[in-house]
Amino acid sequence: MGVAYIFYNTGIRRRTDMKVGFIGGGNMASAMIGGMIQKGVVSADDILVSVRTEKKCGTLDQPVWSPGDYGERSGRSRIRSCIPGSKAKPIKNIINLVKNFISPEKIIVSILPGKSLQWLGTEIGKPTKLIRTMPNTPALVGEGMTGVCANDLVTEEELQLVLTLLKSFGRAEVVPEYLMDTVTGVSGSSPAYVFLFLEALADAAVAEGMPRKQAYEFAAQSVLGSAKMLLETGMHPGELKDMVCSPGGTTIEAVAVLEREKLRSAVIDATRACIRKSKGVD
Repeated sequence: MGVAYIFYNTGIRRRTDMKVGFIGGGNMASAMIGGMIQKGVVSADDILVSVRTEKKCGTLDQPVWSPGDYGERSGRSRIRSCIPGSKAKPIKNIINLVKNFISPEKIIVSILPGKSLQWLGTEIGKPTKLIRTMPNTPALVGEGMTGVCANDLVTEEELQLVLTLLKSFGRAEVVPEYLMDTVTGVSGSSPAYVFLFLEALADAAVAEGMPRKQAYEFAAQSVLGSAKMLLETGMHPGELKDMVCSPGGTTIEAVAVLEREKLRSAVIDATRACIRKSKGVD
């Protein structure tokens, strides 16, 4: 998963006054931009993107800065800026480029996994409003889930403004920072687990004669509908499972196999392994 930092002017009175700048134009930045524009939280005319390569310039609809123009742009403009990358060294280099332009009225929002608010503050080297987030790739279709925490310098009003931006491409919830690595396991990385399950489900259907494309459609809609039932009814997953399992029926036969093969134990172990890896990134 990539990372991002967002700078913005805290003196803005209305969302329509905001100038939003992204440093990096990858999948997550594209998801954020699409959600913000679609929900009307930021005008398309007020969004700029800075990328590292000339090749990327031709793939974006938004106005594009020249590659590497991070610090000067973020300093001269009243903007938000996102900085991408997935490893500590490139991120440290980018922070060094922009940190001299970070002023007290600006906030940095990070989606860097495993990097704490304290780590960010140390790298910047001066008191800074910081928000740490962990989104996931379903943000690309407006169904993301983002965990959020902030340091003590961020006001409630500022936090709510950032939450408005994050909710433009899905759901967002504030959690204590000690749970951010858990967020990585349960939502940040979990789309991969779901896709693995979907692929296996479709493979079984293909093995029984269903065309591949149709098998993916049936499997995906089933998972989508099941998730929606859980969110909208508020019922316990076990109760929803029991609603499908008729006595002596086909579903309970399948559930018995999954239990015998320890599906739940495997998911729990995999998720906890992901969380441990996130905790050990530093």
